[in-house]
Amino acid sequence: MKKSRESGFLFCGLCGNMLILKSTKCAECPLCKTTRNAKDIIDKNIAYTVSAEDIRRELGISLFGEKTQEEAELPKIKKACEKCQHPELVYTTRQTRSADEGQTTYYTCPNCSHRFTEG
Repeated sequence: MKKSRESGFLFCGLCGNMLILKSTKCAECPLCKTTRNAKDIIDKNIAYTVSAEDIRRELGISLFGEKTQEEAELPKIKKACEKCQHPELVYTTRQTRSADEGQTTYYTCPNCSHRFTEG
């Protein structure tokens, strides 16, 4: 929504929705019914690229495997690493299948960064 407000001539300044040209004289917001002079919009072009990262940031979504601030505070378990036999691992759990099936546990070794799953 921030990008839409930066390119204000195509979007409502009040609610951020895209304006619709009702006539050659005015454009109207379909949501809040704010009107705007069509001269501000006619014959203007705008282009910008929205990346997947921009969308995730706007929605507050992080990728699995992306290092976050929470990663420093992940819970630890006394379990040996499959690769280097380090005695302690950090883990996270996610519901990756249907709700009637168990969670998947993701383990990461703090020593060698080896990752593996269980469940």
